[in-house]
Amino acid sequence: MKNRFLILILGLVIFLSLGSAKPTFLTDDTVLIINKIKIEITGVSTVGNYNCSNIFPKKDTIYLNSTKKNAFNTEIKMSNFDCGNKIMTKDLQGTVKIKTFPNSVVYITDIKPSGKNYKCTLAFYITNKTLKYKDFILYTTDKKIEGSLNLKFSDIELAPPVKMAGLIKVKDDIVINFSLYKN
Repeated sequence: MKNRFLILILGLVIFLSLGSAKPTFLTDDTVLIINKIKIEITGVSTVGNYNCSNIFPKKDTIYLNSTKKNAFNTEIKMSNFDCGNKIMTKDLQGTVKIKTFPNSVVYITDIKPSGKNYKCTLAFYITNKTLKYKDFILYTTDKKIEGSLNLKFSDIELAPPVKMAGLIKVKDDIVINFSLYKN
């Protein structure tokens, strides 16, 4: 009888100690800390390639595998884009109608690890259009996560710039690169 009592007590102690333990197959929340953003718009014109970029500090924390904040959004001032040439910068600003739509917004939600990269839902608001992409891939490097969006000016109901009576034309295809720099 005494042995049964000791076994019962020992079993109860083991149950209670294991019952309050965290299972080892569940990992802690993975945290992604962002400290800077770079947005690039690249394309081709009849006089060559162009690259317009906007780099700005943005501190944010994203919790992966968690019910905590698993989203990232930022407002992008379109007037801060620099194309390396005053005329091209002014053309970009005129094309995206910065007087009417001074800011664009990027929303990245439902961020999940996918191998060494991430999958997410991306919504990009530019002018008065919202473009949405499910299962958008963000590729990771040591210092940043990045993704590219291939689209056309016509997708957002904009006309590519044309100058000098059609001598200089910007092609309809553009690439928007998003880089989120990690801490």
